[in-house]
Amino acid sequence: MDVFITDLGAFLPNAPVSNEQMEEILGMVSQLPSRTRRIILRNNRISNRHYAIDPATGRTTHSNAQLTAEAIRQLHPYDGFTPADIECLACGTSSPDQTKPGHASMVHGELASAPCEVVSTAGVCVAGMTALKYAWLNVASGLVGNAVATGSELSSTYMRAALCGDLPTRDDVDLEAQPILAFEADFLRWMLSDGAGAAFLTSQRPTGRRALKIDWIELVSFAHQFETCMYSGALKNADGSLTGWREFTPEESARQHIMHVKQDVKLLNSEIIPTSVDRTLPKLIDKYSLRPEQITWFLPHYSSDFFRPQIYDHLKDIGFEIPYERWFSNLPTKGNTGSASIYIILEELLHSGRLKQGDRLLLFVPESGRFTISYAMLTVV
Repeated sequence: MDVFITDLGAFLPNAPVSNEQMEEILGMVSQLPSRTRRIILRNNRISNRHYAIDPATGRTTHSNAQLTAEAIRQLHPYDGFTPADIECLACGTSSPDQTKPGHASMVHGELASAPCEVVSTAGVCVAGMTALKYAWLNVASGLVGNAVATGSELSSTYMRAALCGDLPTRDDVDLEAQPILAFEADFLRWMLSDGAGAAFLTSQRPTGRRALKIDWIELVSFAHQFETCMYSGALKNADGSLTGWREFTPEESARQHIMHVKQDVKLLNSEIIPTSVDRTLPKLIDKYSLRPEQITWFLPHYSSDFFRPQIYDHLKDIGFEIPYERWFSNLPTKGNTGSASIYIILEELLHSGRLKQGDRLLLFVPESGRFTISYAMLTVV
């Protein structure tokens, strides 16, 4: 059964935050200005992002569940639609407001809508794609008539100076020459931001409006091959294993920054692009008989413009070169919102008026948690 995304919604909290405002809102670690902020921002080329933080008081303005509910309220798939019409709610995030209950249950509670099926998907950036795939398969099987899938992040709570404690600095590193090494302590503070996106899925072919038919969604994990790269709530040991937060006293957890989001920089730099492109895409090219000229729009989610030319070069190396003029990203203006990013990218493109019937969209979402890669194909109808 064909399944269509008939509308997308996005919600970005509060006013855009410029590069110069970031440290004022997040706070300075150890009361010292970041040595790496300008270098990282120059490489990621993000100019604005959004935080669920009141700049005047420093208080949180929205929970993750509230961000997600607001994105769902932006959906208008047909006249008279309300959240009470949702039959299945699939919500993905890497930053839920609590460990229990599940994120989707909290979103459902915020909507105060009607009884429906709910499912929460965890992970990092691909959590939004797993939610989308669950919603797609549920509708395609005929088990439900419609579904809403979401991706959302409340990343700012991890990045405030109060939570970071006294992060180590790398005075021995030439950050200008090797900007990726700055990621280790400071990269994610200047990369991640808050937001939510939502998609309405139905088997009813739309009339009188552009929609996106889901052709396929693929998810591929390489956890059998690689140790953890991006993590939170754990300590990474010398042998590559993780010790979870429950093994630490509150004092130990604070001293070792257990709840801070961290990244294994060497592993990220050496493996994320080869794994995302070289090890994943050729199998999908064979499976679906893909050719680069078939792709009208390439929608990549990447955390930093630093990786953009690397993705292009690796696509070219495997014989799947897609010219930059067919790429669509809003990273500079909307920031890196993790699992919400692909929804926010899609929402902007769908409502831009640039899509034509028959256009084919290739979505690309990698995550470095333990290297899970997602690709999807959509066709404009």
